[in-house]
Amino acid sequence: MKIRSVTCFFDPSAQSPYGNTPYNAFDRLGRLAESARDVFGKAGLEVQTTRLSTTPFPSLYPVEAVERAVGLAQSLERDAAERGFNYLSLGPALPGYPGSAGLILPILKNTRNVFLSGQMAHGNQIYPSLVRAYAQIIHEAAGLEPEGFANLRFAALANVAPYGPFFPGSFHAGGRPAFSLAIECADLAYSAARKASSLPVFRQNLVTTLETQATRLTSYANHLAQQFDMDFRGIDFSLAPFPSEWASLGAALEALGLPSLGRSGSLAAAAYLADTLDRGSWLRAGFNGLMMPVLEDSTLAARSSQGVLRVHDLLMYSAVCGTGLDTVPLPGDSTPEQIYALLLDVAALALRLNKPLTARLMPIPGKKAGDPTTFTFDYFANGAVMELDAGPLTGMLAGDEPFEVRQRG
Repeated sequence: MKIRSVTCFFDPSAQSPYGNTPYNAFDRLGRLAESARDVFGKAGLEVQTTRLSTTPFPSLYPVEAVERAVGLAQSLERDAAERGFNYLSLGPALPGYPGSAGLILPILKNTRNVFLSGQMAHGNQIYPSLVRAYAQIIHEAAGLEPEGFANLRFAALANVAPYGPFFPGSFHAGGRPAFSLAIECADLAYSAARKASSLPVFRQNLVTTLETQATRLTSYANHLAQQFDMDFRGIDFSLAPFPSEWASLGAALEALGLPSLGRSGSLAAAAYLADTLDRGSWLRAGFNGLMMPVLEDSTLAARSSQGVLRVHDLLMYSAVCGTGLDTVPLPGDSTPEQIYALLLDVAALALRLNKPLTARLMPIPGKKAGDPTTFTFDYFANGAVMELDAGPLTGMLAGDEPFEVRQRG
């Protein structure tokens, strides 16, 4: 287990309780993040990154002033780096600011470590015009960096709450500065599955392990919160993987008895593991579900290469457990219309089931379905480009009028 990120939350427009400007709180967050590295490190808990999330960018920039928005994003990126933060999230485009989606591509083009997102829905309403805009962003962002890498920094969101520590769907609700913890812990599930003699034993061992770790993490986090007068918002135990078998969520699911992830029985395994997470007791932030990023998990990447794991399988698992569609490698010629149809499914699923879901899709220029991926990024496992089984929507589903999807029951 490692701490993937100590994620701090900053409102650039808020009056700081520590002085006349918000940057006094910014400085204090930087010192908290630095101290967290030291405190957790001495306790044997590696902190991989420290990250900063702001309030949603539409509240910071006039949406019609593109050059100003880009300049402010670059300035915040520099300021965050100077305070030791590895990455910066400017939060989501919002339905209440229809022009805000138009700022995403210019900011992505002119920054290196800035993440953004876009809300596809609000309340019970899905906004097709925004969903269509995000599909176009994904399509165009694929050409910004080699192998479509810029799309690593953008996701479409539905039902996602503030204070989640995992990027790109991370943002601040405003007001007091705060922090939360993103945990890389698929290895705990893998180890528990390999050692258990039955499903109940597996469940009990994993819950006990997570609660024990949560107690340690919370003790240190509460001390930091008190020391720096910040709010500690909680822990996200989303079983995030690392691209090796020992830290693979896919391998953990297969260790429960699957012949291979993607075949029948996979949904039951995913639901059981997600239900196990729900039974643990700790202060929660973010998803606390199963994180299944295809390009970050060696088993998921291998099953995609074998053609066993498909995009619709991932969407189905999201219904019972997951965080959505994450780092999914798609054909480079995927059209905005095809991407729009897939995003619409994600948004509808999130509202109908009242669960947070994201979609981080990565069309890879020059690649077609079945082609091997060739990333050299240390945090990626290479597999194969996955088929996008979608066509353009027509008729009423092709309109721009917002429509309602209410939670069942």
